Amino acid sequence: MKKHNILVVGGGVGGMSAAIALRKIGADVELIDIDPQWRVYGAGITITGPTLRAFKAIGVYDEISEVAYVGEGIRVCDTQGNLIRDLPTPIPAEAGVCGSGGIMRPALHKILSRHVLEAGVKVRLGVTVDALIQDDSGVDISFSDGTYGHYDLVIGADGVFSRMRSLIFPNAPKPEYTGQSAWRMVAKRPPQIHCRHYFLGGPVKVGVTPVSDDEMYLFLLERTPQIFRKDEELKDGLANLLEGYGGILAELRGNINDQSQIVFRPLEAFVLPAPWHVGRVMLIGDAAHPTTPQLASGAGIAVEDALVIAEELQVERPMAATLEAFTLRREARCRLVVSSSIEIGRLEQARAPVDQQTAIVEKALAKLAEPI
Repeated sequence: MKKHNILVVGGGVGGMSAAIALRKIGADVELIDIDPQWRVYGAGITITGPTLRAFKAIGVYDEISEVAYVGEGIRVCDTQGNLIRDLPTPIPAEAGVCGSGGIMRPALHKILSRHVLEAGVKVRLGVTVDALIQDDSGVDISFSDGTYGHYDLVIGADGVFSRMRSLIFPNAPKPEYTGQSAWRMVAKRPPQIHCRHYFLGGPVKVGVTPVSDDEMYLFLLERTPQIFRKDEELKDGLANLLEGYGGILAELRGNINDQSQIVFRPLEAFVLPAPWHVGRVMLIGDAAHPTTPQLASGAGIAVEDALVIAEELQVERPMAATLEAFTLRREARCRLVVSSSIEIGRLEQARAPVDQQTAIVEKALAKLAEPI
């Protein structure tokens, strides 16, 4: 089999996973990221069973389970913390992983970036793609630092505002604000928070996710015009939104102070029609199928993208056929995540009955438990 020379653009979860998976099949891999410090932003990340299965396939599940939370189920409660029902988080037993989890983003970044470096990936930071020209032999890349490279395949994994997308699909839709903004706050994890919790029926959707033995994060989805809040507004803003909630949420509200780690961002998404490649340049993760966090599957389907392209590259055939096979395997599954997440968000904003919201979650998680 030909030894491929591959460029990965973007050093987030999807890009790092692609680099690791591609090195496992013997490809020469170069990864670039525009951030000179290769930093990670945000608080915690919720992980589904299918995402844990994907992490196991690239060889990091055991390390994640050591520093993160892994468990089962989602507990659905009312605004006062009273149990409404428990949702299953199915995953086949043969997958050998738990059905749900959570981890701090810096902890996940540390694990993945170490595996990238140990795999022998050439990493260049503070660099992006200025221009590209391609033909049947490969892709010529002009980098922002004045250097050049020639590659058999280029993978754009540079997120929802992807530059690679704009280069190969200049007329692609732009990310659109969904009408919701997400608040997240890291907090101490009390013993009673043994799985992910939703608190539904109130003016906003609230939840908590364990991310380690002693930490969790609170997430809150607020319907609002698209705004960008200043750091000094976050403490009082979150406290005001939690007013009237009981149980653990009342405790969290009472503990908000100047040292609280709170982040806020508007949610953007859109549907990019497949295929997600032009010639030998392809998109994965949020660059191809940006989604909102309602199903907690954005990172998971990015890791799956990485696994699938590595698998398809092991089949001897023209690159065009490989990328078509990738699309065939990924399009419906990724569209399920995007469309379900957007629909859940719509129902949340409409304050639809709890059973309507949870029915979509349950159906989608069952479908995602199927093999990729």
